[in-house]
Amino acid sequence: MQLRNKQDFWSGAMFIALGLAFALKATTYSMGTAARMGPGYFPFWLGVVMATLGAVILLSSLNKKAEKTEVDRFDFKILAIIVGSIVLFGFTLRPLGLIVSLFLLVAISSLASHEHSWKVSITNAAFLVVLCWLSFVKGLGLVFPIWPSFLGLN
Repeated sequence: MQLRNKQDFWSGAMFIALGLAFALKATTYSMGTAARMGPGYFPFWLGVVMATLGAVILLSSLNKKAEKTEVDRFDFKILAIIVGSIVLFGFTLRPLGLIVSLFLLVAISSLASHEHSWKVSITNAAFLVVLCWLSFVKGLGLVFPIWPSFLGLN
């Protein structure tokens, strides 16, 4: 067997490693049964499914009919932009509220795209802010500061 699709190979290997790690860590919790699930039941089976999916992807990369691809050099600038925007979200959530912090997260992390467009980024950020507000604040009733604390609207 010859490795033809290196992207799928390494993606599959990553899924296998993460899936096995999740499944292994889940065994430290009570498993329960299918009828009465414990805290380790769902993470364990999620890890097993993830590892299985990774194995399928990895094996398909070895197929003779697989598309031939290479793995590009890792771009640390993109990683720094994405991780930095998530860290910024964590630091700004309490003082700036959910609306502003989430908007910043999406707008800044979209700079990591090679096809970046401000119009698309702002539209995407506005949509995700509304979706998260509806899902987490209205739907689930989670308590987040919505607006910046200095406005006194929370």
